[in-house]
Amino acid sequence: MPIADAIREALGSASLIRKMFEEGNQLKKQYGIDKVFDFSLGNPDIEPPPAFHRVFTKLAREDKKGSHGYMPNGGYHEVREALAAKVSREQGITLEGSHIIMAAGAAGGLNVVLKAVLNPGDEVIVSRPYFMEYRAYTGNHGGRLLEADALPDFNLDVSAIAARLSEKTAAVIINSPHNPTGRVYPSETIAALAGALQTHGKRCGRLPYLVADEPYREIAYNRIQVPPVLTAYPESLAVNSYSKSLSLPGERIGYIAVSPAIKDMQEVLNALVYTTRTLGFVNAPALMQRIVAELTFARVDVEVYARRRDSFKQVLDEAGIIYAEPEGAFYLFCRVPGGDDRAFVSHLKEHRILGVPGSGFAAPGWVRFAYCVDEKIIQASGGAFKKAMETWKF
Repeated sequence: MPIADAIREALGSASLIRKMFEEGNQLKKQYGIDKVFDFSLGNPDIEPPPAFHRVFTKLAREDKKGSHGYMPNGGYHEVREALAAKVSREQGITLEGSHIIMAAGAAGGLNVVLKAVLNPGDEVIVSRPYFMEYRAYTGNHGGRLLEADALPDFNLDVSAIAARLSEKTAAVIINSPHNPTGRVYPSETIAALAGALQTHGKRCGRLPYLVADEPYREIAYNRIQVPPVLTAYPESLAVNSYSKSLSLPGERIGYIAVSPAIKDMQEVLNALVYTTRTLGFVNAPALMQRIVAELTFARVDVEVYARRRDSFKQVLDEAGIIYAEPEGAFYLFCRVPGGDDRAFVSHLKEHRILGVPGSGFAAPGWVRFAYCVDEKIIQASGGAFKKAMETWKF
């Protein structure tokens, strides 16, 4: 039997990030790990903080009956209470445990949210560039993704987003700190977007949800504060994970935080619990739930990423490559001389440098480099970048 048409089409344009990652693995086998400069995948290489290992070991040694069994689909009560206190501090608003739904990572959380709020044909708006899996997540649940261009500095263009709003708009997804640009949206921008959504809702009778995808919230530089979303707009949800803040991407643990001011609160919460179960997640991993509940003040050493960012900026400066200044996350988004990002990435590969074409984020003419790699690799790449630029013809 043939596979689904939609999946066949999706496979034809599969993730450029994963494609470059696989090609990097082949190059490493051929030339050796230290001879390949792989900046393709945002896979944190920093180990989880020591507190994680202590708590993990403690809980793994416990012989508590039922500790690996089912729990309420929204998560353990005590875990949700602990995370509600954490999110309350971050968002400047008082949440209860019931406002938290534990999720199988941010990806799982976003799918839970979109399944809960989308009707067939509903629209979701994102700012370009963006993490391209948003398109798949929206399509998973019968929605249609619409793009709005960002401003030249990659801040949200609220006017462009407002121009795409319609009676079919179910949600707007924002991502700050941003993948791939590292931009942190200022509070004034969040407030302006909230105002545009409020104005639209009054006009057409439907307030879109504002969904904040925040896995990089705790990786911000130079004392930049990531503004809260839940206090800015009542119909908002924040989706987060511990993939980046605790370096646990493979453990698939995260959560959804729902604004206590959201309309039809109980119906929304019931929908999120229901979709968690019926999408097949059933519940977030039991052991990881219990671990993160004890680590609400822990995070990886962000200064390590800051040093790598500065080292990489020096490499790019010396090679003559222009980039957007990252305020958070761990990516450098660089302008491609001549504008052909796919050709440039192929050219870099000849020098054993791996990045991801901006086309993979709906931003042709740019390339993304992830600096969640050993600083020695970053520093060693300098010569390769210079040679690549010297031989790049455009």
